[in-house]
Amino acid sequence: MDEHETRRSSYPLTIPDALLRSEAMQQACAAQNFQEIFRLVNRRTGSSHAVMAAAIGKMTSSRVSDIIRGVRGIRGREVIERVADGFGIPGEMLGLPARSWERHSNPAQPDAEIGRVPEESAPPRVDSVGVDRRVFVPASTTLSVAATQISRGQRVIQALKVMSNDSASMLPVVLGELIDHYTLTICSMPPTEVYDELLTVRNCASNFLETTMPGGRRNEITLSVGWLSCLLGIAACDMGAHAAAQIWCNDAERRSREVGHPELSGWAVLTKSLIAFYQGRPHQSVALASQGQSVTASGTLVHAKLATQEMRAAAMTGDADRTETARRYASKEMTKLPDGVKVTGAFSISPGEDPPYTATSLMLLGRHEEAVTATNRVLQTLYRPEARQRGEHPSSYARALLILGLAQAGAGNLDEAVSAGHDALAGSRPAWPTVTLAGKLGSILERDFANSGQVDEYQARYLEVTSLLTGTTI
Repeated sequence: MDEHETRRSSYPLTIPDALLRSEAMQQACAAQNFQEIFRLVNRRTGSSHAVMAAAIGKMTSSRVSDIIRGVRGIRGREVIERVADGFGIPGEMLGLPARSWERHSNPAQPDAEIGRVPEESAPPRVDSVGVDRRVFVPASTTLSVAATQISRGQRVIQALKVMSNDSASMLPVVLGELIDHYTLTICSMPPTEVYDELLTVRNCASNFLETTMPGGRRNEITLSVGWLSCLLGIAACDMGAHAAAQIWCNDAERRSREVGHPELSGWAVLTKSLIAFYQGRPHQSVALASQGQSVTASGTLVHAKLATQEMRAAAMTGDADRTETARRYASKEMTKLPDGVKVTGAFSISPGEDPPYTATSLMLLGRHEEAVTATNRVLQTLYRPEARQRGEHPSSYARALLILGLAQAGAGNLDEAVSAGHDALAGSRPAWPTVTLAGKLGSILERDFANSGQVDEYQARYLEVTSLLTGTTI
């Protein structure tokens, strides 16, 4: 790093002098072509949209993405000055007066620390390979969120204790209503938040089992504890905490056996099958889905869901015959479901012309054009109007878009694949299965469409989203 670059190095995101001196950057700055400037910074430094936005200040990562894609531009001298200072671009290159940091021969003591972000709240630096290695959430914000979650969980516990004191016979009813509540909200709340709340409630509910009560009521509370463990397994799966998910699922299976309620066990086994599927272990996923069907009754929702899971896991193994057999069985089980079956929440199934996961199965078997058609049909049927896209099942909607992106990529349609990928990553609830699919799409795009600027943009957005999952960079 020479003296000139060192002089700029105290700023949030200092782009290398080699990039500043490049002909592409010189021309982009001279023309004030901020789309190209942002694209070059993003591609050449590996900085995520969030890092770029934080460096500039008063800008969101979505706006950075819009600028790179040419959807929005930059207007106003004040914004241009923030871009210059955030990226360390000399004022002359952007038609501005020399910036304050350009006039200092001693980089350690800039005038009044102009533009300097305090070290404890500064955005993360970009390391030598251009990858953001830290999450730039201020500690005060993290503590505030944690405190909110704890207080919210404690309020639930206070209400539970009051209700149990008033009438112990009402406790199973209250727990059942809480389980219904979390069954719906777990699909839309951030996984870490819902996990913390569920854990607090689960601990309280299990404590009631230590008190003396009639056998029937004990079984009801034991079953409630099992459902809470099953929900904790789902939340842990969405966080990518696989070991914790396995423990909670095993506990749910144990509670299921204690009270003779096989449906609970089926849902727990389904979560374990999903984990194996997204970890790239399809044979184990098939075995688990088959195991779950063996302990649940035909005609139940969970049995049908397990059959559809077996279908797509079989497709991942490349076994077309078993996939088709599983598809036919799943279709038959779908027809047995009663009217009014749950279509939202963690313990639900999506009705449609095809069994759930049909589009995924077609994509995995290389039948990409058919998969595109099937996925578009799912999106149109299940996620319209707009309110259903991100309100009830934001993660499922994102995963459907990513299946569409993977199918479009397999069919050779770059624009459509990238567009579906960006739409999927625009959601507000990143979860481990979603991020796993998003990474798969990125790998295929890089393999099949090398040296494409669109692919680089998608990968930058993907890296930005992964940093949001459980507060760490993946």
